Amino acid sequence: MPPEPPPARRRAYPALSPGARTLAARCESRVNELARRMTRDTFEQLPGYPELPADVKDVEIAATVRNGLRLFLRRVRGTQGHSGDYRLFRERAAQRAEEGMPLHTLLRSHSMAVYVLWQALRDEATSEEEGALIELVDFLLRGHEAIIGVVAETYLDEQAALSAERREHHRSLVRGLLDGSLPPLRAFEELGLEGRSLVLHLQLPPEGGPSASAVAVRRTTRRVQTALDRAFGGEAVCLLGAGGGEAVVPRWTDGTAGRRACEELADRLGKVCGEGVRMAAVTAGTPSEIPAAARTAGDVVQVARACGRPAGWHRMEDVLLEFHLSRRNESSDRIAALLDPIGDRPELVETLRVHLEHRQDRRSSARHLGLHPNTVDNRLARITELTGLDLATPRGSALALAALLLRGDAVTR
Repeated sequence: MPPEPPPARRRAYPALSPGARTLAARCESRVNELARRMTRDTFEQLPGYPELPADVKDVEIAATVRNGLRLFLRRVRGTQGHSGDYRLFRERAAQRAEEGMPLHTLLRSHSMAVYVLWQALRDEATSEEEGALIELVDFLLRGHEAIIGVVAETYLDEQAALSAERREHHRSLVRGLLDGSLPPLRAFEELGLEGRSLVLHLQLPPEGGPSASAVAVRRTTRRVQTALDRAFGGEAVCLLGAGGGEAVVPRWTDGTAGRRACEELADRLGKVCGEGVRMAAVTAGTPSEIPAAARTAGDVVQVARACGRPAGWHRMEDVLLEFHLSRRNESSDRIAALLDPIGDRPELVETLRVHLEHRQDRRSSARHLGLHPNTVDNRLARITELTGLDLATPRGSALALAALLLRGDAVTR
């Protein structure tokens, strides 16, 4: 809980007349009676209050009410406030937040308590004490404002802390699920995963670039989470960061509706996070298959990026050949080395990549690169001269594509 503010910052309460203090003093003997009335009668009108355990009502809440009544009477007498005046209110507000009591219910209980105290003062006042009663009501409402502020602030702070703990626990579970350290049974019990799941890998353009602030990162993460909730009904469990991450959708059924959900998600993410969003989705038959599915989805995104495909939703079917060619084996290093002669010529590497992506159409490649078709021809001739790869033949093109993928970010194993 946040520390109590120092006494110097406390609200200055106006001095009351002797008549007002005399009227309030007649209520001091009724503190226990008023506390019982509030906890056993008045608060019963609040949603959820009747279901609270008896000891919470008769001990904790009753003690808080008595503390509030005595605080009011003490200040009426002119006793100066001190740093511990609101301590119990803060402790109880934090407890109610932890127990899940809605904030509106908690604040209404304080307002109802003020009304009961007002009734008690009104009942005690004689016709000659109308002025004193007005003084006390003004004093009561000013004090109530300060208490409501303390209660709401503490409740929200505690709720934020609890929410952060839950998110971190959830993230640790998803992290354990994806790296294989979380047993499938626990994944089922704590994350609600059962049967088939859809595993997504998301790659996002960081908002503000590498120097993005923590606020920008949180904003991007919230936007992605909202898009996932809309696409999959709030069931996706996620491990997201500034650059993206993974999401797992439980109880997944492949089909037209699933493909449409992925397409809509990619479109929505592109609108809220920028045009550089990439994603891939792979189905896992059981929770134990989720880690492998996550790795495969990540590989699909990397392969699609490495071979120059535009951002968006990447399906395995779209990069099937490229995916196969990017897998490492005993020949991988030798194939990758075929492009060593142009390794220090990024313009030639990019021309080769675009040329293969555009199905070796020189005019389409030239438009994409912003070059004259003759310039593209000259660069391709230079690539052939330096590497020995004949790009006009199927074998030469296949070797060039495999070499590009094996040298690029698509290589993960």
